[in-house]
Amino acid sequence: MICEVDRDKNTAKGFFAATHEGQLSGEEGLFWLSSKKLEEGGCKPLSQPVLCVNKRYGSLSEMEERLRSMAPKEKKRRVHLLALGDVGATVLLGLKLLGGDCIETVGIYDMDESVMKRYECEMNQMAWPMEYDVMPRVEILSQNQLFDCDVFVFCASKGVPPVGAENVDVRMIQLQENRKIIGTFARQAAAYGFRGIFAVVSDPVDPLCSAVWRAAAGGLWPEQIQGFGLGVMNGRAAYYAGKDQRFASFLTEGRAFGPHGADLVIANSIEHYDEKLSLELTKRTAEANLEIRGLGFKPYLAPAISSAAISLILMIRGQWHYSSNFLGGVWMGSRNRTCEAGLMIEHLPLPDPLYRRIQKAYDNLKTMG
Repeated sequence: MICEVDRDKNTAKGFFAATHEGQLSGEEGLFWLSSKKLEEGGCKPLSQPVLCVNKRYGSLSEMEERLRSMAPKEKKRRVHLLALGDVGATVLLGLKLLGGDCIETVGIYDMDESVMKRYECEMNQMAWPMEYDVMPRVEILSQNQLFDCDVFVFCASKGVPPVGAENVDVRMIQLQENRKIIGTFARQAAAYGFRGIFAVVSDPVDPLCSAVWRAAAGGLWPEQIQGFGLGVMNGRAAYYAGKDQRFASFLTEGRAFGPHGADLVIANSIEHYDEKLSLELTKRTAEANLEIRGLGFKPYLAPAISSAAISLILMIRGQWHYSSNFLGGVWMGSRNRTCEAGLMIEHLPLPDPLYRRIQKAYDNLKTMG
């Protein structure tokens, strides 16, 4: 079944998988995360996902062609990764070790040719004995090959404060410099006619997703752009929940929402939400990177694996994961998956105090876009 909608391209996707009647009318918005709000007016959950297409983006045939480019496939995907610094190299390692079931090749590009040669050599020397095709092959790319792929992963970054600068918001310092870099590649993707996923890993993830969309000037649809920063926040919350019994409910009932930064929202539980506990767990989670920097190290290992490598693989497989997606004009982090009908965003019976926290984060992201 296909449902056609007519929505503003500034705030609505080209296509998506509707799972609730409340998503079929009106505009898109934050309320999609709340089953309580979706049910206002007597709307009910749908028995199965429905492909919704926004006629302002083009013909139904074009929608279907683009959906085929993004939907989970039986064949393995080609992933291309830009920049092999600390984060990019760790993402590459994670994709190499974990992505054999869904990734055919990982193409790599870096400004330093010797770095590319090093990682091509070392990564392709990793192998299971007598099973040499289990892990993805790593290939060196030229710049004009960057968007000949299914998933493009942006890991380039500039302006990361040195260890010892713990009194500043590291992500915001990176925004201005990384916005310039990512804009160049967004325009390149648009000129190429890229139809895959443009995955943003560099900080700050959510505003940079918006920067990609604006720089592409219509050449990329918003559902193509996804941000991968929330996975590590979920992982960090789980870490503290495993160390403190007060937070243990998070491990089975908790969720993470919002940006990879100061406006992060961690809920200890959806069904048994406790505002005080959730705020304390959110604070610990948001400041976890400062603990690592306080030890004298850059905190990039957990983000590169939890936010990027693992989440990218789950996205490719069509499984539930954390990432930021376009929702009412803002890239908002939540649990989601891509199915044959498009992007499916999880909606839950969010308690009102929790929804107000998420709303505040959403509103703040609007000011950064």
